[in-house]
Amino acid sequence: MKNLWGGRFSKTMENYTADYNESISFDNILYKHSIMGSRAHVKMLAKQKIISDQVCQEILRGLSIVEKKLENNQVEFNILDEDIMMIIEKELTKEIGEAGKYLHTARSRNDQNALDETLFLKDAVNNSINHLMDLLKVLVKKAEEEFHVIMPGFTHLQHAQPITAGFYYMAHFQGFRRNVERFRELLKRLDKNPLGACAMAGTTLPIDRFITTDLLGFSVPTENALDTVGSRDNIAEYLFNAALCMTHLSGFAEEIIVFNSQEFNFITIDDSFCTGSSIMPQKKNPDIAELVRGKAGRTIGNLVTLLTVLKGTFLTLNKDYQEDKESLFDTIHTLDRSLFVFARMLENIKFNEDVLRDHLQKGFIEATDIAEYLVKHDIPFREAHEIVGKLVKYCELNSKTFKDVNKKDLEALDFPVELEDLSRFSIENCIKNRKSYGGTSYDEVRRQINNAKKFISE
Repeated sequence: MKNLWGGRFSKTMENYTADYNESISFDNILYKHSIMGSRAHVKMLAKQKIISDQVCQEILRGLSIVEKKLENNQVEFNILDEDIMMIIEKELTKEIGEAGKYLHTARSRNDQNALDETLFLKDAVNNSINHLMDLLKVLVKKAEEEFHVIMPGFTHLQHAQPITAGFYYMAHFQGFRRNVERFRELLKRLDKNPLGACAMAGTTLPIDRFITTDLLGFSVPTENALDTVGSRDNIAEYLFNAALCMTHLSGFAEEIIVFNSQEFNFITIDDSFCTGSSIMPQKKNPDIAELVRGKAGRTIGNLVTLLTVLKGTFLTLNKDYQEDKESLFDTIHTLDRSLFVFARMLENIKFNEDVLRDHLQKGFIEATDIAEYLVKHDIPFREAHEIVGKLVKYCELNSKTFKDVNKKDLEALDFPVELEDLSRFSIENCIKNRKSYGGTSYDEVRRQINNAKKFISE
């Protein structure tokens, strides 16, 4: 079989070499974007009088036939055809004859591949944003459903201060909101048309890159042909954004796994997102959360793969760059599925309020509020910190909680403000009084929810 680039060569590849060289087994998913680019390209060629209108119409007719054949799996892929771009050109020529040979005028597979990946990536970014927005809506819904549920907040996995479940969900909202913003920033960089860069230095033919830019919905052409063909920055940026997003999901999943454990029992995960054991009948395992946590490593690995491929490559195109696709395709698939299934799992999680109430009695979680109360009575914070620290130690030695402390205990400690007991520092008051901007008070969480809804609606 003759390769489309075979004029220079006296021998064809051995099958094992062709098998190692090909990308058609995975880049075939780019066919719609490749045909989209080809349509714009031939229309520009005709408008610039580089090909005739008749040839242009024949090619457009043929591209529609080839697209339908690819959609219906009627095209046989051969490893000697290497990639989807050559498959399309070969099938086009089979359908319309000599006119098909004009398709590749003033174009290289180098800029064609850059275009196909850019068009594909624009769609992928928008899909990932849609999945993220779905998760953001679920987070707001959960924050409203469990708005008044109070739970321990943690630092170093130790009880730190009381917070609400609404506050907790809105904290995760912020991280995923930043993920949306990063992907939106990437869309700006994807808004440049690579087509017309050709192999690496443009062309002597009178093309007009602004025509294809308009036809393909870009804002401007890329600025430098050498950079256009040699850059994979946009793919690397998607992989970074996705890896960071999956890292956020992984941390969230870890909290769900820990909160679901028998030691915590803070939450209940719906049975439909868990599995059992093949040997232990009592087991209910949080497998979906664990899988999300595990798949983060996959996306981080894909990012490292591409950065390693790009490291030290020579401008402009290198065959190494074929390795960008499988990492990209796998990360897109992993991220979008993980976001979807995680959002569905989250919708069906409930906090166990009775358990949370018991946990809130442990760890002297109101301590900071007592120290800040002393600050309001003109006691320097560092001194207030020490006073409350001694109070905690006293309680530990006497097997008391703050609820058990009475006036006699406070007098024994030389507590600097006269109080009958510590009842004013209830868990509920700890929540209500944390009114600083961004805090956990009900009013502040309501403001955060309203801002979140505004972000989603915009």
